[in-house]
Amino acid sequence: MMAARLLGTSSRIAKFSRHFHTAKAAFLPVVQFKLSDIGEGIAEVQVKEWYVKEGDTISQFDKVCEVQSDKAAVTISSRYDGIVRKLYHDVDGMARVGQALIDVEVEGNVEEDEKPKKEEKKGAVTSTPQASKEPATSASESSASDGKVLATPAVRRLAMENKVKLSSVRGSGKEGRVLKEDVLKFLGQVPADHSSGSTNIRTTHQAPLPAAKSYEALKEDVAVPIRGYTRAMIKTMTEALKIPHFGYNDEINVDALVKLRGELKDFAKERHVKLSYMPFFIKAASLALFEFPGLNATTDDKLENIIHKASHNICLAMDTPGGLVVPNIKNCEQRSIFEIAQEITRLMEAGKRQQIGREDLVGGTFTLSNIGALKIGGTYASPVIFPPQVAIGAIGAIERLPRFDKHDNVIAANVIKVSWCADHRVVDGATMARFGNRWKFYLEHPSAMLAQLK
Repeated sequence: MMAARLLGTSSRIAKFSRHFHTAKAAFLPVVQFKLSDIGEGIAEVQVKEWYVKEGDTISQFDKVCEVQSDKAAVTISSRYDGIVRKLYHDVDGMARVGQALIDVEVEGNVEEDEKPKKEEKKGAVTSTPQASKEPATSASESSASDGKVLATPAVRRLAMENKVKLSSVRGSGKEGRVLKEDVLKFLGQVPADHSSGSTNIRTTHQAPLPAAKSYEALKEDVAVPIRGYTRAMIKTMTEALKIPHFGYNDEINVDALVKLRGELKDFAKERHVKLSYMPFFIKAASLALFEFPGLNATTDDKLENIIHKASHNICLAMDTPGGLVVPNIKNCEQRSIFEIAQEITRLMEAGKRQQIGREDLVGGTFTLSNIGALKIGGTYASPVIFPPQVAIGAIGAIERLPRFDKHDNVIAANVIKVSWCADHRVVDGATMARFGNRWKFYLEHPSAMLAQLK
């Protein structure tokens, strides 16, 4: 009998103890953290991202979420220290100004209108009078320990640690409540960039916009007549738009070519020849075209025949004061490198004077564009075929670049990049690649090129 009584008493004590702790936890005030007025007439925003989830502990100024209006993205930061108990909106959901974003369980006194509309059941509160005394003590401390200043215990602790008298701090919360942000502003640790009130918006600040300048419209637009080389190029390039271009790019080590040109430069000067790299590029192309005659070709007007040209009349795309012009050097297959160099010099001088004759502009069979000679940068290009031709190449500048030798040692190499384009209606990719490899071989082994000269 005595044992049964003891067991019954123990059970009632355990139940009371559990009920006491439950009531104490349930009595911690929960406030609704509402979306404040953003301004500019914005009535609702879209929630783009949550930075917190239910059960997270947050502090004042922590990021809560990011919202997007029809004018700007705004980051919402917390006004409270506490635990997140509820999220009211899903990602991409719409939140109206004045509606709750989250519920936060906080310590300390809270204004009545900040509490959620749905209160906790009264039974859990009234069953344990001991638990109800604790919040009351907290509230009395918040309102009386420093006059009539309203503040949470966390704010009071911050003020005490920094020896700040709360009555000297202007509160921006409801009914003059001093917030953590107000104390930090008073200490100068946070710029005073918010107006007083219950705003909870913290936006990224931008530098002030410069004063607006007034611009006057030009008196009139200028119409420039299309003349000379440009008029001819418009017609040619318009026809080129009908061609399906196939592109192929490669890189070539020209160390041996640089060395050979250096050896021949003084010899060429004695014969009044300006020896650039372009004569070597043209001669190498001519030798490769012997093996791939389908690239030294043109198409007829009805695209019924491909005419393989006997002569290698190789065109050069030239930049002149009058615009782009594409003259050609006749019979490159019969000319020496020095003779090709002399023709290049003649055409360039005529181009500067805009006096290139018609005989130099017709009859081309293949085109090279040395964009590297312009010294305006760039590596690869997308050259446009010069109809009725079927292929073109664009050559970049010689660059000094690190490369691996055959022993896997890093060396400095002279490298050029070449971009080929062909008319894919009559030239397949494999033919263009094989031609490019043969041209590359002659430039990397110029002695083989010289051995075939007649």
